[in-house]
Amino acid sequence: MNTALRHWKEAATLILVAGHKAALDSLSSRTPLAASLAAASAAPHGGDGLSHLPHSSRFDYSVLMLKRSGKSGFMPNAYVFPGGMLDSSDFSSDWLDIFGRSPSFGLRSVTQPTETRPPIFATDRLKLGSPIPGEVALRICALRETFEESGVLLVLPRKGEGSVSKGTEELCAGDPQLCSTELSRWRALVHKNPSNFIRMCRELQVLPNIWALHEWGNWLTPKGRYGGTRFDTAFFICCLQDVPLTRQDEMEIERFQWSTPSDVLQSYQAQELWIAPPQFYELSRLCRFPSLNDLHNFSSRRATEGCERWTPVIRLQDDHSISLLPGDKLYPSTPSGEVEQSSDRPASDSQDESALHRMLILNPYSLTLQVSITPKYNHLLPVMKSASSCDSKSQL
Repeated sequence: MNTALRHWKEAATLILVAGHKAALDSLSSRTPLAASLAAASAAPHGGDGLSHLPHSSRFDYSVLMLKRSGKSGFMPNAYVFPGGMLDSSDFSSDWLDIFGRSPSFGLRSVTQPTETRPPIFATDRLKLGSPIPGEVALRICALRETFEESGVLLVLPRKGEGSVSKGTEELCAGDPQLCSTELSRWRALVHKNPSNFIRMCRELQVLPNIWALHEWGNWLTPKGRYGGTRFDTAFFICCLQDVPLTRQDEMEIERFQWSTPSDVLQSYQAQELWIAPPQFYELSRLCRFPSLNDLHNFSSRRATEGCERWTPVIRLQDDHSISLLPGDKLYPSTPSGEVEQSSDRPASDSQDESALHRMLILNPYSLTLQVSITPKYNHLLPVMKSASSCDSKSQL
């Protein structure tokens, strides 16, 4: 845990998707991944509203969204992916006895050079006093928080490490000790003290399934947005075959729902729920892959490329705001996350004057993506409607 941080806190979140049983029977006959991605990339982006998105019936999976409590100090009532702040116990040396003492913990190596890695991943945790690498501790955090907030426990029997991901029902079927009552008891203990997650894994002889989580992205909260606290958050993705037993915690989380990415975006537009811009962007990315099998193959393969930290820079312009992201022609070379007033500042010499990577925000329920850049690290472009309808408002 990086105790030297003063301006924000480190966190981890999990984009958890799970398949629809009826649709998974035909996975073997799906279009090959390369063809699927090419078709998605070439799809026309047009129409009003969110008609550019794949229809909900095309998805054979849903994504878990949790509604934060209205009493929360950070984004109250927002629908979010499960996740939360890193705890010192996530870096405890006790994990060495549970996982074994393999230096890499069985995780695949990321090819991204250390000097370009986001600080949350690149920080040398050993120098901070922990033998647990950041990539491991962040995954433990995401899994622990997912268990606390939704009751979904993603673990493996200690003798089965490295096998496919398993959910609560699979473990309960194989071990009567992991019954609903037992899990509820442990969940309450972990919520009370995060270090009890270590104790639970030791006593139940299980491992947090860090191998099922694939690195997806990294977002840093802009300054002055959603309260005074800023979070540097590592985003992971995990694909399950079936929707696991899910229960809200009645404390931090008021309710949960499993919905297709397009359904969540449609509900947001209809003002039936509110999601923050990072969730909007990532759900729009998921719309590239209505097939769970394709999404799993892509995310697993892409994860070794690494990612970059995105610190949105908010610029106020008349009746709306624009959230600039890395690669945009107006994105500053050293972003502070401060809210900026509109100006006629030209693009730097190193940036393409036509490069757009931004979110146009008219109001809390009206957000439009404008992206003309090529994503770094072999990542996905979001599915988006044509920018032509809002170009006149977004010129700076």
